[in-house]
Parts: sequence; C-alpha cells; structure tokens
Amino acid sequence: MKKHSLYTWFLFIVLSGLGVFLFITPISTADGMKVPIAILANMLAGNLEQYILWFTFIVFTIAALGSVIIKAFPKRDGSHTLADSLFRVNWFWTIMRVLAVIFAAMYIFDFGPLQVNSDVTAGILLDPAGGLVTYMFVLFFFAGLLLPLLTDFGLLDFFGSMMVKVMRPLFKIPGRSSIDCLASWVGDGTIGVLLTSKQYEEGNYTAREAATIATTFSVVSITFCLVVVETIGIQDYFLEFYGTVILAGIILAVIMPRIYPLKNKPDSFIDGTAPKGNREEVPEGFNVFTYGLKNALAKAESNKNLGKVLGSGLKNVLEMWFAVAPVIMAFGTIALVLAEFTSFFRILGMPFEPILALLQIPEAGEAAQTMIVGFADMLLPSVLGAGIESDMTRFFIATVSVTQLIYLSEVGGLILGTKLPLKLWDLFIIFLIRTIIAIPIVALVAHLLF
Repeated sequence: MKKHSLYTWFLFIVLSGLGVFLFITPISTADGMKVPIAILANMLAGNLEQYILWFTFIVFTIAALGSVIIKAFPKRDGSHTLADSLFRVNWFWTIMRVLAVIFAAMYIFDFGPLQVNSDVTAGILLDPAGGLVTYMFVLFFFAGLLLPLLTDFGLLDFFGSMMVKVMRPLFKIPGRSSIDCLASWVGDGTIGVLLTSKQYEEGNYTAREAATIATTFSVVSITFCLVVVETIGIQDYFLEFYGTVILAGIILAVIMPRIYPLKNKPDSFIDGTAPKGNREEVPEGFNVFTYGLKNALAKAESNKNLGKVLGSGLKNVLEMWFAVAPVIMAFGTIALVLAEFTSFFRILGMPFEPILALLQIPEAGEAAQTMIVGFADMLLPSVLGAGIESDMTRFFIATVSVTQLIYLSEVGGLILGTKLPLKLWDLFIIFLIRTIIAIPIVALVAHLLF
C-alpha cells in the first residue's frame, strides 16, 4: 500500500472523526438527544430569530427573479457558471420558486387567503421561532459547509468495503451508504437526503441506489419521534413505539428496493454511464480493512487543498438556499392547505377504513383519515389522532406515520429540490406502498402490546 504523509492521515482520522461527531453522535440536551450539528443549528436559529424571516424572503425573491431573468440569456456551450447552478432551471421549477415568494409574502405581510397565510399552513414553514423552512436555512448553512467532513476525507470509502456484504445483499445499495443511512437514523432525515444527493451528483451512487437510500433510510430523528409521541399522548410507550419503527423500517428497507418504482430506476450514474464490473470487489492482496484504508487515504490525499473544499462547501450552501428551500416552501404550503382546508386527504384515506376494521384496530374510521394526510406533513397524523380514546389506535397511528417517511413539508420537498431521480408521483407511490406494507406489521405489534 502506498505510503502517505502525516497530513493525509490527519485529514482522514481527525477530520473524518469530527464529521462522525457532528453528524452521527447523539448528545443529551435539555430538549432530548440531538446530534451536534442540530444543536449548532438551533443555537444560531435562536440568535437570528428576528432576522431569519426577512432573510428567507430575500433569498426566495432572488431565486425567483434570477430564474426568470437568466432565461433571457442562452447558456454557452460547455460553460457552467455559479449563476447557471443557482438559477438555470426549467419553467416548472421557476414557477415553484415564484410561488414560494408569493406564499412567503402572504404570510409576512398578512394578505391573501387565510388558507395560505394561517399558522397551520405557511406558518408551520415560516414561523421564525421554529418554522421548518426558516430552520432549514440555518441547518443548510452548517450541513453545506460541514458535509465534506463525512464525504471528502475518506470516511465513506473506509467503511464502503467493510459494509458491502451487509448493505448490498440486504438493501441492494453500496457499502459506503452505511454512513449515509446512519446519519439519517441517528441525526435527521434531511441530513441523509443532502448527503445522498451530494454522493449521487459526485457519481458515487447510481440513480437506483440514490433513490433507494433517500426514500428508505431518511427517517425522522429520535428527537422528533419524541414530539410525535407527546403530541398523540403515548409517552409511556416510547420504547415500544421506537422499537416497532425500527422493525418496520428494516422490513421496508429490504422490500422497497425490490419492487416498483425503485426497482425500475436506471442503474446508471448521473451522467448516464453504467457501472463497470463490481465496484466494491476487494482486489487480491487486500482484505476489507486494508482495502478500505487504501481508498480512504487516497480520497483524503485528493482533498489536501482545504480552501478548495471550503469553497465547494459554500457553493453547496448557496445551492441549498436558492434551489431547495423554495421548493420545500411551495410544495409544503400547497400540501398543508389541502390537508387543513379540504377533504382531499380524508377522501384518499377512506379505502383504508375496511382494512383497519379487518385488522381490528379500534375507531378504524378515525384512524383511516390519518393514513394519507402524513404525505403533507409528518406531524398531522398525530395531531388528528390525539383525540382518539384507544391507546392501541394512537400507538398504531403514531408508528405508521413515522414509518411512512415521505413528507412533502420536509423530506419529500427536499428530495424534489435536489437532483435526485425522483418525481412527485414516485414519492406518492413510495409513500402509499410503505403505508400498505407497514399497516399489518404495526397492527400485529399493537395487538401484542395492548
């Protein structure tokens, strides 16, 4: 194996170790267990509370105006400027950015339909004291700058060869995705999506692999799970609830990559090329540890220029602010309006009533109404189910809602704002299939517990 300088070893061990600490290591806080990057984001968000709403509105406005204006300037062959990265999108995404400005303006300046600017629609996303989009701006800042600690200094490459015999046969994804999945489960689903998107854009995942990881492992954080159980009133069953989430999550992670629509995603990289041979085969003369170490040090060696890595991180931040956040705002607001002020999701949930009755879930009619509404926002099923008397039914609703995983106001909107190969229809189908598979699993556990 090639000899490397102490500086290269420092980059691999110390900076990768710092990435593990920031993104994956849970720390006990007054608000429960949180990873350090979430703690940093909360601290900064608290200090910027009086400014963050206006900053968000300005970014949305620049994103929308930039996307409209740049259409007047044809792209030069072979050129790819920062302006192209931030603003050159098709008309559909341009319209989404314009809608984000309109929805944000309605909330900030208090005009337009109540259905849009109320605290239960745009307010959920823009509230300066904890709105999802305003918090995302702060989280994107830290994630964009610090994600290279996980991706650029060899950590994924080191674990890739060692975990391939687990991740590939079970979940049909590369070994390096083990860190990605762990960041989602322990940290936050949004962090996992950002990490997956970056790996896909850099050519480390095929379209099928990236779509699988983003929609299968981007689970909400343990902290948010605590919010769910408190909202619906099953605090005494948290361990049973989270254990069932893990059980159902693993079963779904085995099944989902093997069926439509994930199975039908092309097994090719973002540039259209197909993988050559076995990308993760350990060459002769190496074992999984030494081969992982060789790859890790080579990766660290190629990123010795920390200034270039920092510049890449800042570019990531800008792309998340201008491209991803407006999409979350537009899709999230529309979905919340449909959930709060129409019967759209309630009607979609009606076919689940006979299924839940067959599974002997008490108050099946009320529970059925919560089965589809989670596609709009992750907390809505628990809010709607809080008034149900049966402990079993409230346990069932809370557990299914977390295993559904795709929520347009967070993970779903984030996926749509990235270059991941997933469309709105894909997300809804995946959400629906996850729900159908999770229902009998969770019902079985609920009957065993109650």
